[in-house]
Parts: sequence; structure tokens; C-alpha cells
Amino acid sequence: MNLKGFHKGLMLAAVGLFSLVTVNTSAQTLQGAGATFPYPIYKEWFTKFQQATGVGVNYQSVGSGQGYNALKAKTVDFGASDAPLTAEEERAMPAPVVHIPTVGGAVVLGYNVPGVGAGLRLTSDIVAGIFLGKITKWNDPAIVAVNKKIALPDLAIQPAHRTDGSGTTYIFTHYLKKVSADWAAGPGAGKSVNWPAGIGGKGNAGVAGAIQRTPGAIGYIELEYAVKQNIAYASLKNRSNNFVAPSVQSVTAAIAGAVNELKKDIKTPIVDSAGKNSYPISGLTYILIYKANNPNNANVTKLWDWALEKAQQEFAQTLYYSALPDKLVGVNKAVLKSIPGSSVH
Repeated sequence: MNLKGFHKGLMLAAVGLFSLVTVNTSAQTLQGAGATFPYPIYKEWFTKFQQATGVGVNYQSVGSGQGYNALKAKTVDFGASDAPLTAEEERAMPAPVVHIPTVGGAVVLGYNVPGVGAGLRLTSDIVAGIFLGKITKWNDPAIVAVNKKIALPDLAIQPAHRTDGSGTTYIFTHYLKKVSADWAAGPGAGKSVNWPAGIGGKGNAGVAGAIQRTPGAIGYIELEYAVKQNIAYASLKNRSNNFVAPSVQSVTAAIAGAVNELKKDIKTPIVDSAGKNSYPISGLTYILIYKANNPNNANVTKLWDWALEKAQQEFAQTLYYSALPDKLVGVNKAVLKSIPGSSVH
């Protein structure tokens, strides 16, 4: 093996624990890295895009924090994050960065409670209490009060959370910050926080695995991970006092409830959104691209224009994501056009 091949082998071994989409290894291959939240739909998109255009995408699903780091280091053509960059993070970048939301999704509370199947209900106070370490048993009176038809066991609760910098954590903790004064005054919100209690896992897949392995566990994961791995997940009481299950439709309702704010500021969180049918832990996931010259910008902008115009509806619903409304697609197209070297007209 030559030296170049040896270094390539080391790189692949280093990312072996992460999900990886590698489509086409020619000079026409784009590099991306970041969020695990949208990985299932990105995997489908990138495969279809290569088939349609001959341009491949090598995407490392390593978490939003690592996506930010890779973009900052200029080792990728685009980063992916469920957490918009803070003002401080943007200032630290070597060039201006644009945010392009791609799809919406639900962060669900998956659980593993022996003898309890689907149908668990939770309120914001209960969720905050569990992750603050204040509600520690599944038969706690607060949980029993909203689940009177379910026999809840005298079993310790094991909250599961992300150990890596994560956009899924960003969405979940922004929800907790908005609905719980105790959480806002304590851990707060971000891609990483100091968790008061619980067990950890890396990536959405890692948290899903922790839930499956641990009787009494409850953790936050993207909806598709729960569905595909047969993990039960809870309905949540929203700001209209309705218990709403996570679904494509309830996330679409949450996006619709926030669309006017999003048109003013695309970074606006959509957690605890208005609307009687809105699922309260909904979020958008973003692509981050430098608004600066890059020899691959024509293909980068071509990819995301194609994904937002042609691929959203085809794959979103079957993979449990919510397509963006036309108003936001229009905002995205204008941003893509503004990137130097853009192929979008």
C-alpha cells in the first residue's frame, strides 16, 4: 500500500464508528459532514443525485458539532447542523456562512419500559423533571396522573442523552429552556449542556441503542430512528393543551405555525410552536455553506437546489420528515443564488 492509500485507510478507520454515505469517488465528489438527525433522508438524496447528475457526495454523519468544525477547517464543501450558528460561531468562521433549512423533523422521547407499549403521554413539566433528575420513577404521581389507563412499574427512570455536540440536543434543550424555568436557569440550551442525570450515547443511533439496551430508559432521538428500530415514543402535551404524537403532519403544523418568523429570521427555533396540532419538539435541519468562492460551488448549489425542488416530496414523508412550505423553498433559492459561482438561476 502506498503512503496515500495508508492515510486514506487511517481516515476511514477513524470514522468507522459513524454513519457514512460515500457515493462516487471521482473528482466530481462533494464533501460534507455534520448532523445525524437528517442522515436517513440525506443518504437517499445523495444516492439519487449521483444517479441523476453523475456528481457524488461523501457525507460523514458525525454530529452537528463536528460538522461545524469541519466547515470551519474548510475540509468540506458544506456542513450540516440542526443548530444554527451563534453570532460568536459565525464571527469565528473564515468567511460569511449562509443557513439553508432542508427539512423538518421531530425529536421524540423514545422509551423502554417493560410492560408498557405505545401510548405513553408526557407533559413539559414531566419531561423537564425527568432530565433534571427530579422525577426518578416511572410510577411517579405526575406520570400516573396523565396515564391512568397504563400500569406503570416501580422502576427507576434512566434518561439518555447525547455525549457529542449535537443539533438534536440543540432542538431538545431549546424546547426544555422554553417550557421550563428550572431548566432555563440550570443547564440551558445548546449543542452540548451539562446533563444533571442520565446515561449517554453518541449520535442519534447511539442514544437509540442506549434506550434499547436499558430497561427504564427514555431518551431523545429523531423520529425515523425510533420508527425503524421499533422504539416506543411518547405523545406530548403542546401549548394548546393537546396531546400530540410526533408525525410528518404534526411537524408540518409546527413549521406552518412559525413560517412568518422564519421568513424574518431563518434561524428561529420552531419548538413549542403555535397551533393545536403542532408537535412541540419539532426542528429544522440546516446546510451551512460559505458565501465565498469555492471551485465546487456550482455543484454544491446544484445539489441543494435539486434536493429542495425535486427530492423533498419524493422522500420526506416516507422517511418521516416534513417538506418545507413553498414560501421557505423560495427563501432558500434566493440564498443559493447569492453564493458566488452558483448554478441556480
